[in-house]
Amino acid sequence: MCGIIGILSQAPVNQAIYDGLLVLQHRGQDAAGILTCDDKRIHLRKDNGQVRDVFQERHMLGLKGNMGIGHVRYPTAGCDSPAEAQPFYVNSPYGLALAHNGNLTNADQLKDELYREDLRHINTDSDSEILLNVFAHELQPVAKLRLAPDHLFRAVSAVHRRCRGAYAVTMLVAGYGILAFRDPYGIRPLVFGKRETDQGTEYMFASESVALDMLCGRCLANPIRAVADLPGFDSSAMDGYAVRITDIEQASVSAPVRLKVAADIQAGDFPAEPLAAGTTQRVMTGAPIPDGCEAIVIREDTHESKDFADFFKPVQFFIGYKKIKIF
Repeated sequence: MCGIIGILSQAPVNQAIYDGLLVLQHRGQDAAGILTCDDKRIHLRKDNGQVRDVFQERHMLGLKGNMGIGHVRYPTAGCDSPAEAQPFYVNSPYGLALAHNGNLTNADQLKDELYREDLRHINTDSDSEILLNVFAHELQPVAKLRLAPDHLFRAVSAVHRRCRGAYAVTMLVAGYGILAFRDPYGIRPLVFGKRETDQGTEYMFASESVALDMLCGRCLANPIRAVADLPGFDSSAMDGYAVRITDIEQASVSAPVRLKVAADIQAGDFPAEPLAAGTTQRVMTGAPIPDGCEAIVIREDTHESKDFADFFKPVQFFIGYKKIKIF
């Protein structure tokens, strides 16, 4: 998982975004970035490392403007190059920047489409850059000299049609404002807050409400929810491994149990086959649970290799599940 934040304020946002990323640091420690906009001028600082290490005083002074987005990265796609730290930016149309939490399960297909049909070059292995370019391409045909909210919403609808997987996004449109949206299933978290000031209303989006709570009294206006209880299946509450209880009931630190990884299930995918005894399946947050699975073991409690996973302790039934509600 990653942490994202976006603020539209009546005052400079650099310190508020920094403070918000600090309380979202548990969502990603690999890299951090902040992008702000001052009138129509973009200012960006991003690098590998934790928030306190990436941003020094000289960087903060350069992040000018009353709107901005921020990101802390937990790598689930791409590599650990500083080039893949977020936010990402493209200059057309308008000047768009994106901070993204999630995974696209059809990233390879989209990357090929962007090159062959949309004539867009992708410079990294990050699916976040792909998502940004899909949005930019879909906004281009409907864009006018003066941007209207309906233009953005039509582009978001097109992203929902083209992009499969789980994603929560904060975006900045240079000179206009910020935008946030989730995948149609609402798998990745996103909350919306606002506060009233003497100068006007201020708005904020974040991965978790804790960022709203600590930033100068912004109140939670609404979690951004799906209109129904979606997804309509039992799903994983964490990145981890689907297991049968009996397969790891004898596991210990001194005698770990090694299981072959039979499949990888991304959010937005569906399991191709049941979980067989003596195997495990790697599952991402929000991914469907394969038939035969009795628990999810968080990946931090395992030792991973390409084809195998080692388990060091037994688990209880239905740990790590998000059960669908039946009405």
